[in-house]
Amino acid sequence: MEDANFPVRHRKFSLESKGNKTEIVICSYEDHILVIATQIGAMGTILQARKEEGMSVEPTFSVSVIFGKRDEPMLIATARRLIDHISSFVPWKPLVLSLGLKEHSSETLKEIVAAVIENRIW
Repeated sequence: MEDANFPVRHRKFSLESKGNKTEIVICSYEDHILVIATQIGAMGTILQARKEEGMSVEPTFSVSVIFGKRDEPMLIATARRLIDHISSFVPWKPLVLSLGLKEHSSETLKEIVAAVIENRIW
């Protein structure tokens, strides 16, 4: 769903994951991509991910927790998977990812990644 009056290109949708309704908003700003996924109606943990420039053949990525749970490797892996995909289309745009989830199972996070990629706007 897109609101023609909102000045930033965006998409809002929801999915059901393990009995929890997950609201997802994707915004494509000129200088970054914002993805919010929440089951609790709050921002939750906020991460930033970006592609690093280097001499390596394989791309490298930097992921950091800006706010929230720093001891959740699955959240970092989720941001890494998304920025890996995003950077193949728009390598100059970093990702800001907000995950307000009731539980952080790999199944739930994989479903969120798949839904974001399927509904991408970059």
